[in-house]
Amino acid sequence: MSDLVFYTNPMSRGRIVRWMLEEVGQPYEARIVPLDAPRPAEFLSANPMGKVPTLVHGGRAVTEAAAICAYLADAFPEAGLAPPVGDRGAYYRWLFFAAGPLETAVTLKGLEMAAPEGRESTVGWGSYDRTIDALEAALAGRPYVADSGFSAADVYVGSQVGWGLAFGTMPARPAFQAYWNGLRDRPAYRRATEIDDALMPPKD
Repeated sequence: MSDLVFYTNPMSRGRIVRWMLEEVGQPYEARIVPLDAPRPAEFLSANPMGKVPTLVHGGRAVTEAAAICAYLADAFPEAGLAPPVGDRGAYYRWLFFAAGPLETAVTLKGLEMAAPEGRESTVGWGSYDRTIDALEAALAGRPYVADSGFSAADVYVGSQVGWGLAFGTMPARPAFQAYWNGLRDRPAYRRATEIDDALMPPKD
């Protein structure tokens, strides 16, 4: 058995972690968790919330897609997926910006929810427009979010941007399109996508 056990579903944020695992290049065992059935006991023992993705490495559970990406970059430094420790400002900033303000703003806009006018400062993302504008400014003219090159932050940010462009939850601004076009042909991303697409339920 692999030392890395990956609980996932192809219709979940597990796709982000699958991409990260393919970038890391270490063997892993994927266990598919149905979204419409009771969760297996060994999965719930690792993550009582019953959420995918969940990673178990050497018996230690890690949850939340952004945290898993950061963890894998540190656990397997030979993959070169994190900048040097002293140069991680932008890396941490945009990895967790995408996991916090960006995902929240996009999700709530899809639900037609927003902070009341004049109360934007009471929520962590402010507003959808300000969040999108901030990300656009960060990505404009840049192939990666960190100066040191491609990193785990790009796996997470890129996944959010790629999903947003594909499903129309983010505007198709040139900076977003250029950034995603520079990531979508990475061999690890293509491998991960092929694996998850093959696991999708058949269409009626």
